Formats: sequence, structure tokens, C-alpha cells
Amino acid sequence: MKIAVIGGGPAGLYFSMLMKQRHPGDEIVVHERNAAGATYGWGVVFSDVALSFLKEADEPFFRKFTAHHERCDFMEIVHRGVPVRLSNNHFSRTSRIDLLNVLQEACRETGVDVRYNSCVSDPAALKDFDVIVAADGVNSEVRTRLAGHFQPTFDERRNKFAWYGTSRLFHPVSLIFRDTSQGVFIAHAYQYSKTHSTFLVEVDPQTWRRCGLDTATEDESRAFCESVFAEDLQGEPLLTNRSQWFQAKVVSNSRWSHGNVVLLGDALRSVHFSLGSGTRMAMQDAIALSDALSMHRNDIAAAFSAFEASRKDASDRFQDAARKSLDWYESVDTRMNLDPVSFAYDYMRRTGRVSHEDLRKRDPAFIQQVEAAAMRRVQLAHA
Repeated sequence: MKIAVIGGGPAGLYFSMLMKQRHPGDEIVVHERNAAGATYGWGVVFSDVALSFLKEADEPFFRKFTAHHERCDFMEIVHRGVPVRLSNNHFSRTSRIDLLNVLQEACRETGVDVRYNSCVSDPAALKDFDVIVAADGVNSEVRTRLAGHFQPTFDERRNKFAWYGTSRLFHPVSLIFRDTSQGVFIAHAYQYSKTHSTFLVEVDPQTWRRCGLDTATEDESRAFCESVFAEDLQGEPLLTNRSQWFQAKVVSNSRWSHGNVVLLGDALRSVHFSLGSGTRMAMQDAIALSDALSMHRNDIAAAFSAFEASRKDASDRFQDAARKSLDWYESVDTRMNLDPVSFAYDYMRRTGRVSHEDLRKRDPAFIQQVEAAAMRRVQLAHA
């Protein structure tokens, strides 16, 4: 089988590695528009649950993949300057460049032909291939070119985001909420290496404009955000790497394939980073697609149907959770009056997928705090 993959991100590389391992005689070519080693952004975070699928799929690769990850078994919600610990929330973090390096090395070892600085956006240019995998990201050019067939929908959300890094090490995954005179600012922070953390800043569009961030340069925005979170950064700077403001876009597609072309990863479906599941979903898609193509070697249409059938329910569930999570963040100003413990509890329940009893099993000490706070409110109401 001859397979062309457009896009050298986690989805495209992991799929290519799996297919080449299972079928060494297949010709697999990855076309990546950027140079080798080029990447933007900072770190990537996985929950332990999210990593379990990798171990099941290929344990030797899993060990390589996680060898240099930073790990922590709790997270923190910081509200009114008070950190609330949420135990038994296990996270594993790594830099995006290290993640790609591990995948690139695995592809080289298995014999995948990865071609850098190779920009392909038209599947018609790859007519000699049996299968074309469009793994070219949330702004997929292949999907745009074939939009009439894939029928994509886009839900662009209102909040503004900017990705920064920092040398301040946030050992737990930390969500920080700062209520300023101009409005609420949110930081999503986590250590991903021995020396750096990701620091993603989120703000509603009205506050963003009031603060002049709509006209600020990249460095002016960085300096402003550094001042908002000065207490949290403890004197360490924010660092930029194409840290432009953007809005979250939830992408879905009515059809996942057309002819011999199939979408994969963010080209197929985006999951908001507040759930920490985008890379996980992309790599699970890669496993499912390689399974389907291995099962239906002589029937590409059947393989694509099997791929969609195996992943559509999970995709829909995660996108529903992502929208609920986005709704929570976009209305957080209505919750800032809550005490820190009740605020953290409200956050943990935001998607409707985690119950009170789920939280009790995971962190009984936290639920004791929640119930004590609720009792205090009742007592004050009847005082």
C-alpha cells in the first residue's frame, strides 16, 4: 500500500509509525511544510488516563515517549490568590518539540519517509497513492479545498488567548484567575521541562479591548500580562514565541473521508485545550485509522467507514464536553463571587461529566471542604 500523509504533527507522525511497524513493505511518505525541528508553542499536557492508550498500543514506544516527562499527581485552582489543591489528578507534561522529536525518531527507525519543507495542499498532486491522510491541522488546506465534500463547521469562540512560556516552574497544572479593575484574566500554567512552564493567558474580548491589547504589539501584550500575573510569576518573566492573540475554534466535519482522502487529528476535529485532550484525541485517531486500514487492506472505503464508526461517538462526546468547558470559561465573571473552594468545585463540575461522588472518590478531603463551605453558607443564610 502507498500512503501519503500531509502534515508532520503528532497525528500524522504517529499514524505513519504505526502503519510502517505493522506493514514494513508499505510506502509511507509524510509531507511537512516546516523545517525539521521547527515548532511553535511550549508544552503539551496529558492526563494519566490519556496516556494509558499509548501503553496499550505500543509499550516500548510509550516508555520512550514518556521518558523525559514532568509528572504531578495534583492540580491547583488559584482564586482570590488562594490555591486550592485537587488531589489524584495525575498529569504528565513534555515540550512540544520533544514530543515531535520522539515521533520523528520513531518514524526514521521504522523507515517512514518524512520530507520537510514539503508543502502539499492538493490531494490531486498525490494521484499515485492509494491513501491520502490529511493531518494538516485545525486550518487544514486539504479540508478547505474539499469543503464541499467534508462539510466542515466552525464554532469560533469569543475569548482571546495568547501562548507564553516562563522560567517560573508551576509543578502542578495550575489554573489562575485574576480579577482586575479592567476584568478577569485567566492563566493555564504547567511545568513541562526542568527549566520552563507553559503559561497560556485567556481574557474576554471586552476586557482585552479595554486594556488596549487589541492594538498592542507582541512584546507590549507580554509585558501587560506579566504585570497582571506578577504575584504568580514571582519575578520570572513571560517568554514569547509567535505569541499572538487568537480565538479558540471548534472544528467538526459531517464527513470524515472522500474517495481515498481521510481527515485526521485537528483537521478532522478540534478539542479545546482546557480539556487537555487534543493531542490525545489525535493520537487515538491515528491508532484507530491504522487498525482500520490493517483490517481492510483491500477495501479503502470499508477501512474509512470502520475508522469513523470506531471514533465518532468519542469525538462527539469530547466536543460536547469542550463546548461546555468553553461556556464555563466565557461566563467565569459570574462566578468570581464564590469562595475559593466552591469556585474550584464549580470548575470541576463544568462539563457535567464529573459527579459529586466521582470527586469524593478521587479526593475525599476536597469534598469535605466543599461540604463544609456549603454548610457555612446555609448557616449564614439563617443567621
